[in-house]
Amino acid sequence: MLELNIIRLNLCTSLSYIRDDALKPFEYTPEAGELLFCFAISPAQGHSIEPEADHYLDALIFQGRLERQQELKGEGIAADTIELPAGKYLFAQTREALGQEAFIQMAMEVQKEGLWERLKPKNQLYLRYLFEDGKAVTQVLRPFSAKDPC
Repeated sequence: MLELNIIRLNLCTSLSYIRDDALKPFEYTPEAGELLFCFAISPAQGHSIEPEADHYLDALIFQGRLERQQELKGEGIAADTIELPAGKYLFAQTREALGQEAFIQMAMEVQKEGLWERLKPKNQLYLRYLFEDGKAVTQVLRPFSAKDPC
């Protein structure tokens, strides 16, 4: 079991990525650079305090890689972009590239913490891989809104 520090993150500006439909989640290598994947979470599992790992993820919505927009524009390349929108997220990371099973466990722990804190997690889940300080990093970001603003 991973030991996680789950925090609330207020992402003030969105992060843009170049859509790349050839990318495969859960197969990260440092040579790939920074990657973003967005998944739908099963509505039946998305607000359960005891979600089922086998039925947790629904569809992969999109995937992309971080590219320098200025370099692409300079080369005359028009790229289809996706983004991690600005907003409020439940956030956790670990300093290794996680496979599918470990990622789902991490995402479910983030969900449980959000529900415990009386937040309303949205049914989207972002997986972000990057290479930092000589190590692969896996990040989970789950957008939320407050259930009871008090």
